[in-house]
Amino acid sequence: MRKMKFSLIAAMLIMVTAASAQVNLGVKGGVNMSNFYGDELDDRNAKVGFHIGLAADYEFMYNSAIQTGLFFTTKGAKYEGSLGSVSGEISVNPMYLQLPVHYAYKLDVSPGTRIVFHAGPYAAYGVGGKTKFKVSSGNGSAERDGENVFGDDKLLKPFDAGLGLGVGAEFGPILIDLGWDMGLVNISNVSDGNIKNQNAYLSVGYKF
Repeated sequence: MRKMKFSLIAAMLIMVTAASAQVNLGVKGGVNMSNFYGDELDDRNAKVGFHIGLAADYEFMYNSAIQTGLFFTTKGAKYEGSLGSVSGEISVNPMYLQLPVHYAYKLDVSPGTRIVFHAGPYAAYGVGGKTKFKVSSGNGSAERDGENVFGDDKLLKPFDAGLGLGVGAEFGPILIDLGWDMGLVNISNVSDGNIKNQNAYLSVGYKF
């Protein structure tokens, strides 16, 4: 009898939680500042990129939510050097589909306005991208695309995963978010290489 009562209470709690939960869908996009970190990666510079995708916000308790979505995002780094009057630049431009799963705490500031603190893991898979070379000398310059960055005999492995954190704000349906992702997986395809992604981003979004 006690087991039946416990099961009934548990079922009722689950139903109440599900009924009170609120799922919001939306779109988000913005600017990235990405780079690599790891061994023997000198003279690298941050590379400007972008991200865009669909976002989901599952508010399962008052001021608590699970935030996820699926985003197309660019990462990578730039390497620069010079020899006399000739300067060169190599940019590595991997593109990923990324799935974050963050816990978010939402702090009410005023009616319709909340500050959002969030953190959690992400997983990503490379779907394209190439290296690009630029050489400048005096008033002239030349650019050309290099090889694909992903593949068995290419520079990078396609799978990436790591941790992210951020802080944002909700103004009714309008979203603003500032965050940082740190890769924990060595994505180098070189046997003794060690390359990991890191990426800062600024997003704006809209909840439907």
